[in-house]
Amino acid sequence: MNRRMSSRTVSLTSTFLLLAAGGLAACDTDEYVDEGFYCADADGTIVDEDLCDDDGGGGGGGGFFIWHSSGYRSGYPVGSKLPAGGTKFAYNDAASRSKFGLPSSGKISNGTVKTSVVGKGGSGSSSGG
Repeated sequence: MNRRMSSRTVSLTSTFLLLAAGGLAACDTDEYVDEGFYCADADGTIVDEDLCDDDGGGGGGGGFFIWHSSGYRSGYPVGSKLPAGGTKFAYNDAASRSKFGLPSSGKISNGTVKTSVVGKGGSGSSSGG
C-alpha cells in the first residue's frame, strides 16, 4: 500500500520538529567562549605570575587569585588593574583550575587565553579564597 501524506500532515510534522529543535537550543546553556587568565590580588591588580605558582616555585600565600573573564585580552602589564567583570578563584584551587582546562597546579602565565571554555564566562562574581 502506498499512501501519500497530506500537505497538512507534513506541515504539522515540520512545525513540530522546528519547535522541538528550537526548544532544545533554548535549553542548551553550554556557551563556548575564550577566557583570559591573570594572577592578581583580591582587588584585581595584576601581580607577578610566580605568586600564583603553587608548585613550590614561590606561591604567594592566600592573598592571590587567578582572575578570568571572556573580556580579558593578553598583554595587561603587572601593576595594572584588570577591567571590571572578571571572576576569581584561589590560585591553589585545583578543581577550579581543572574546570577551566588549566593545569591543576603550577604557574599559569599572565595573559593566558583558553579557547572554547564551555559555559564559564566571567560573570562578575567571585569564588572562594
